[in-house]
Amino acid sequence: MTIRTAEATWEGSLKDGKGKMSLGSGAFEGAYSFGSRFEEGKGTNPEELIGAAHAGCYSMALSSDLGKIGLTPQSIHTRAQVTLGKIGDKTRITLIHLETEAKVPGISPEQFHDIAEATKTSCPVSAALASVPITLDAKLIN
Repeated sequence: MTIRTAEATWEGSLKDGKGKMSLGSGAFEGAYSFGSRFEEGKGTNPEELIGAAHAGCYSMALSSDLGKIGLTPQSIHTRAQVTLGKIGDKTRITLIHLETEAKVPGISPEQFHDIAEATKTSCPVSAALASVPITLDAKLIN
């Protein structure tokens, strides 16, 4: 079993406070605040990090699923848009939209679309976020 870690520290009130998030590997450390999360302020936020994790996981899972049918992608680029909104009076992640473009020699557009859609629910991060609607635009490029 693999265990990964991340940490966050917060100082102060919700609106005036500030914090730092870091990955256990040391590959990333970033500041976050009310402004960077709920407005357009400088810094990162939990949703952005969830998006990065989801895009990375989806790209790797799509490569794996293509490999299971004997195909090796030349490239896969995935972008995740994580929407933070209100459900009633609670702030929630209300939608995750994935956009992926892949260059995969030897696959038909229909077969690519079918595999891309199946991967949307099978990647580990998608499974962890299953309570959130996840949509996908998948494009095969030459």
